[in-house]
Amino acid sequence: MVLRSWRPMNQLAQLRREMDRLIAGWVPDGLEWPWTGMLRSQPAVNVWETPESIFVELEVPGLKSDQLDISVVGDQLSVKIERPEPTEQDVTYHRRERPVGSFLRVVQLPAEVDANRVEAELQHGVLTIQLPKAEAAKPRKIQVTSTS
Repeated sequence: MVLRSWRPMNQLAQLRREMDRLIAGWVPDGLEWPWTGMLRSQPAVNVWETPESIFVELEVPGLKSDQLDISVVGDQLSVKIERPEPTEQDVTYHRRERPVGSFLRVVQLPAEVDANRVEAELQHGVLTIQLPKAEAAKPRKIQVTSTS
């Protein structure tokens, strides 16, 4: 009889690596599946739109505005995050779930935006980005004329 120790976290990490490898073969560069951020411990993202703007919200607790780099290229929003290593000395961590280092989230936008009017606000650990839609992407009412 062989006794094996059961380590569920090792098995979950192995499953995650295998899923990442599988997904990487199917997803074109620049796109991501909706659950990619959760798998890679990146910030959770919400995206919604109104007739005038697209909004993107990211959870970034403990970050300062100088640790964020936001850019818009075409129909993609990129948010680069630099979370430094904690500087405490002589401490023992019992749990450490907040990731450190550099992270990049690229969000495919559902419409063309006016990159010159993008605004971002960091408040209470939530980064909210407002991306006004380009005029060509806004809904327009078409007037119908009658010839009779």
